[in-house]
Amino acid sequence: MREWIVTNGIGGYASLTHHHGTTRKFHGLLIASLQPPTNRWVFVSNIYDYLVYGDKTLRLQDVTPVFSFEFLPSLSYHFEDITVTKTFCMQHGKNTTVIKYDVDTKRPCRLYHQPIVTARHFYDCLSPRSFSLHQSVANGQVAITTSRSDRTLRIGVENASYSPHESWEELHYEIDRERKDAWVDAAVRLGSFEKQLSASASYYLCMTVEPDLPSNPAVVQYQELLRLDEMLSQAALPKDYRPLMLAADQFLVQKGDGTSIVAGYHWFSDWGRDILIALPGITLVTKRYQKTRELLLSLAEYCRNGLVPNVFMDRDSAPAYNTVDASLWFVDRVFQYLKYTNDEEFLHIIWPTLDSIIQHYIKGTDFGIHMDSDGLICHGPGLTWMDVKIGDYYPTPRNQKAVEIQALWYNALQIMGICATMIHRKDQYSSLAERVSESFRRQYDQQFDVIDTKDKSLRPNKIFLVSLDFPLVDAPLQEAIVESVQNHLLSPFGLKTLAADDTQYKGSLFEPLNKDLAYHNGIVWPWLLGPFITAYVKTHGRTAAIRRYAREAFLEPMLTVFGERWDGTIPELFDPEPPFSPQGCITQAWSVAEVLRTLIEDIEGRRPPFEKMLLHEVRV
Repeated sequence: MREWIVTNGIGGYASLTHHHGTTRKFHGLLIASLQPPTNRWVFVSNIYDYLVYGDKTLRLQDVTPVFSFEFLPSLSYHFEDITVTKTFCMQHGKNTTVIKYDVDTKRPCRLYHQPIVTARHFYDCLSPRSFSLHQSVANGQVAITTSRSDRTLRIGVENASYSPHESWEELHYEIDRERKDAWVDAAVRLGSFEKQLSASASYYLCMTVEPDLPSNPAVVQYQELLRLDEMLSQAALPKDYRPLMLAADQFLVQKGDGTSIVAGYHWFSDWGRDILIALPGITLVTKRYQKTRELLLSLAEYCRNGLVPNVFMDRDSAPAYNTVDASLWFVDRVFQYLKYTNDEEFLHIIWPTLDSIIQHYIKGTDFGIHMDSDGLICHGPGLTWMDVKIGDYYPTPRNQKAVEIQALWYNALQIMGICATMIHRKDQYSSLAERVSESFRRQYDQQFDVIDTKDKSLRPNKIFLVSLDFPLVDAPLQEAIVESVQNHLLSPFGLKTLAADDTQYKGSLFEPLNKDLAYHNGIVWPWLLGPFITAYVKTHGRTAAIRRYAREAFLEPMLTVFGERWDGTIPELFDPEPPFSPQGCITQAWSVAEVLRTLIEDIEGRRPPFEKMLLHEVRV
């Protein structure tokens, strides 16, 4: 069942199914970020709506609505000659949800709204009577306090009356049950807001854990629509890409005085690797250069021993540094920013962080990350993007010398040579890059996934030998790699993480085994379409015909499935076998971002304005 989401720019969100149901513990109409963008708590699980006209009483949730999306998601319910449309919005920068009700009627009617409330971290499930609750009613609004939180939840409906009530209900989350996760929960059904209508009208229901409800919810919705429209106007991209741009905007969040990117909704916080991979599609092709600058500077503040954090934990925002590739992606993303802006002032500021990364990788840093005597980078298990760990077991350890780490290392050294020249620093990097290239090409006599262990598992990681600005292999091998990936790993929804003829291949995320065993052993990841299409177009000459073919062959199969009412969201995963069921997060930052980036840079051919200068003129 498909799902919608709106976000508030600080990590909070509202999200239900297209049937207005809760099938995950992460669903709700007010999920507040209490330590932006993390520590997310569910305060309103749902609102049950009842329509009364004549002698009929209908619960809206019992009728299949029509979903539509135009800047914001809406659900429309049709009963004889009455139509009720609900449009969902969150106030930007506030833990506040606003629902607009548009009622088209030719007869008097009444609507009743019953909130289902709770107070829990969104990972948790509660048992009945696990907290006490107090309601305070004034001016048609209700303020709810609980023993589980110091936040007061406020709910109000314009010009409506409220009748208090309190009863516990058991909730079942079907998707969580399928995921073998906690799926039985309990929440409190409150009383009813009664809204009487004599004719067609529009009104708002608001909920918040801020000190006050919005005094004018119509203005809140208008301001959000205006913000989104200004973002689209600034991007100045084709209208066809509007859903993707709106979806990309949902991941950008305020973090302290800086900016970050949430890796995916519902449950991911901000992850260093995900932030950096998603960055070009979310902030560069959309011309949000100041956001890019803020984001890179914010990450630089957390760089320790040459390592950019892998993840900021949701419950306490503490950084964890167990990643080998995030720092190398950081160097690349500084360069992508420069390709769009030529911001030398920024390069001067960020240079100490860039140089620290390279020096720590050369001399050695945490998790066994160090440059070996051959110039290649060694590392411990579970540090690449294929990082699943089950207890002490790594299903895809890929330790020692994973292929994409060498590609990123060589790419970073080449970038550092260019950047050193730009700001008149000594180039200590280009000669090392040449050594890395020679050493790698001598050892890469087959398309290995891990170099020194001679692991010939057919995985997508070798595509980065081609897609990065500075390929580590020659043109014939680049073409062979692209052909291999296309023939064995390409699916309608992304790249498989392992070829189907491998004994470790899993055709579904939810086999009898632990889902983490399948996560990187066959499951399709949409974000990999980005580097694959970049590599394909690059090796086929970037002609208009090739770019058109790439869109039709590699992107249209997925985009067509989403349909006309698509809101731009792209899931984290898909099963690799029919019916290609979507899995994981309902919308993933790098899935959306890499599809948008490759559409603009590779398909549209809108290359960064300073790319040629930096790749050619500076080096000359």
